[in-house]
Amino acid sequence: MNGRKGKRIIAAFVSVLLVFSLAGVFAVSAEVSDTDTLIPGGMAFGVKFFTEGAIVLGTTGVETASGIISPAKDAGIRAGDIIVRAGGKEFENANELISMISGSGGKPIAIAYLRDGVEGSATVTPARDAENGCYRIGVLVRDSTAGIGTVTFIDPKTLDFGGLGHGIYDNETATLLPLSSGAVVEVEITDVVRSERNAPGELKGSFGKRLVGELWENSEQGVFGRLLRLPETEYGAIPVAKRGEVKEGRAKVLTTLSNEGIGEYEIEIEHIYSGSGSVKNFLIKVTDERLLSKTGGIVQGMSGSPIIQNGKLVGAVTHVLVDDPTRGYGIFIGNMLDSAFDASAAQESNLIAA
Repeated sequence: MNGRKGKRIIAAFVSVLLVFSLAGVFAVSAEVSDTDTLIPGGMAFGVKFFTEGAIVLGTTGVETASGIISPAKDAGIRAGDIIVRAGGKEFENANELISMISGSGGKPIAIAYLRDGVEGSATVTPARDAENGCYRIGVLVRDSTAGIGTVTFIDPKTLDFGGLGHGIYDNETATLLPLSSGAVVEVEITDVVRSERNAPGELKGSFGKRLVGELWENSEQGVFGRLLRLPETEYGAIPVAKRGEVKEGRAKVLTTLSNEGIGEYEIEIEHIYSGSGSVKNFLIKVTDERLLSKTGGIVQGMSGSPIIQNGKLVGAVTHVLVDDPTRGYGIFIGNMLDSAFDASAAQESNLIAA
């Protein structure tokens, strides 16, 4: 783990010092993609996630002595861009980017950004804010996010894990966030907001102070990393199903809805879609009255809940159908495992005006 990543983990968890070798993580973790058995998850986890660069939420005007202008917008920067360098220099966080812009004295700054994974550049001339005298370019940016998800699998040999079954995206720009560093923390589920038609519910929880692992990848098919210790679970390693082994019919999902631990609930796999690259590989329906009474179906935070059929780990819950929360989508476990080791590293936040 490089110095930038280390500083961010330490900033979030002052009392904890961890040193990981990223190369070692990838080298050892590659064994998981070839494994025949994994421990199914079902436990909730908290994510504190720091992006590589600062994501642009939108452009704004800067009120100057001669009127309102928007230097960033005029230079072609737009929502969803991820600023990675300013003046040829990388920055540690959004606050550091603010300082670099403010300290420019109004001189043009070369801005490097990512857009749809491709690097672009623009030259922006900061404008002096008439109210506070600071130089700004007129963007709203953030560099971190946090949330709750569910662990899908754990490799019993390495403690490498995968969760969510989909990537972490910026809610406002729908951009897959590039990961700079990420911490997995303990979480206490405090409430369940039931899903209703056209109003998906959610798991509510509070983050604990204990660091339980690290994230090293955010991809379209999930988040992946390594745990420091095996969480409490009654489940041992079970076989991993190949895509062709997943069948329409009865299955079960493991998920955590309270601090009483992992629950096991009945579902039905209603349809399997052709093609294997999506995060929506099959359609599921919640049939267990216990789960329906507690949640109304699928709620946010259940993403990543492992699905077991015929004693094998077949996939994970990924999405809820907004107009029918008793139904949702699942991803093949094979797709998550493939993504865990060959996808490019990709990422409630601080909203900052620059």
